[in-house]
Amino acid sequence: MDRLNNKWIRAVLPALLIHCSIGTVYCWSLFKGDIAAYIGSSVGDVEWAFSIAIFVLGMSAAFGGRFVEKDIRKSSLLAAVFFVAGMAGTGFFIYQKSLMGIYLSYGVVMGIGLGIGYLTPVKTLMLWFREQKGLATGLAVLGFGLAKVIASPWIEQLLGARNSEGVLLNPANIYTMFFILAGTYMVMMLIGHLLIRKPAGYTEAVAQSQSFSYMEVLKNKTFIGIWLMFYLNITCGLALISQEKGILVFIGFGAIGLVSALTAIFNAGGRLMFSALGDQLRDRNSIYKIIFISSITAIVLPLVFNGVSSTITIFFIIALLCIVNAGYGGGFSSLPPLLADRFGLHAISTVHGLALSAWAIAGLTGNQLATFVLAQTGSYNVLLYVIMGLFVIATLISAFVVRPGKVDLPTEEVNTEKELVTG
Repeated sequence: MDRLNNKWIRAVLPALLIHCSIGTVYCWSLFKGDIAAYIGSSVGDVEWAFSIAIFVLGMSAAFGGRFVEKDIRKSSLLAAVFFVAGMAGTGFFIYQKSLMGIYLSYGVVMGIGLGIGYLTPVKTLMLWFREQKGLATGLAVLGFGLAKVIASPWIEQLLGARNSEGVLLNPANIYTMFFILAGTYMVMMLIGHLLIRKPAGYTEAVAQSQSFSYMEVLKNKTFIGIWLMFYLNITCGLALISQEKGILVFIGFGAIGLVSALTAIFNAGGRLMFSALGDQLRDRNSIYKIIFISSITAIVLPLVFNGVSSTITIFFIIALLCIVNAGYGGGFSSLPPLLADRFGLHAISTVHGLALSAWAIAGLTGNQLATFVLAQTGSYNVLLYVIMGLFVIATLISAFVVRPGKVDLPTEEVNTEKELVTG
């Protein structure tokens, strides 16, 4: 059994099993139209299920951080129960043709599993990889990003053949697919639950999870700055990513599937690359400056060279989509180690959970921002200018609000964390 007690078996593998399961939420676009067609509703109405899921993810992480802090074994089991129940419930309510049931199961129940499951492996990974916290969180969040790449072909196979208009030949496949996914992810997440452990000799007193007052964190200038730049990075990413297909069609590029696969790879790769790079830098906040400045540069180039030639325009647009996707993913994986550097590792689940509330808000505003700008102007150029402006604001926040150095916050109880050296 001693051979099993290492960072790969007790931290990395369970993190990947959990995150590769819950990351399937990003496959929503593959079947939302099929759900709408089966239950006789509009895609716009069905779309709210995904928005609710992302909102509940962020809010359950924000308020579930202390629970995760106390016991990752219980939190990993709870995440599995809620995620699988939400997945199976979605299949049931699709069969019942109940839109409100889908909101409840996919949006609320599964959303709780997403939030708790997203948080659970993070601190454990950083405890096992103390000198490489960025690499550790990059490995976990990589699984969340890769889930879509891995699951998409299988989901398409489960949905089955379509007619010339893209309608499923066997509409019943849409709800049976959810039952099959629920069973598969139940096995994966339960294995992750059974494997996950903190390093031997590490203990935390129950009082430790209450060391920071929520309000003290929320009022802290450094936390506010990190929250804002994290929120802006997600909002900009979603605003652009949600219009990826429309932009490619507008510039006359037909290989949309190829670009979609390429941007998914950059999204996943950025999660590992940026967070691992942070381990080599004196201040992890520099990673966000790199993400923002590279995104601004990627936006400027197609705007400046617009009209020179269609080939150059296509090249710069694809590069833009890849760079923003990489920064979008890197923003997620770089957040936990940045927070650990500023606020300490002992209550990282609590602070990280609060920061993820930015994801909840951005999930409701990112897509809507792009839709609003395009509805008002009908111009993708204007949308790019708006996104660039937000990236500039994020850069200024990173430079002038998120200052270097550790933050000391008043505590509600004395920190009683101990690390016991055995052997």
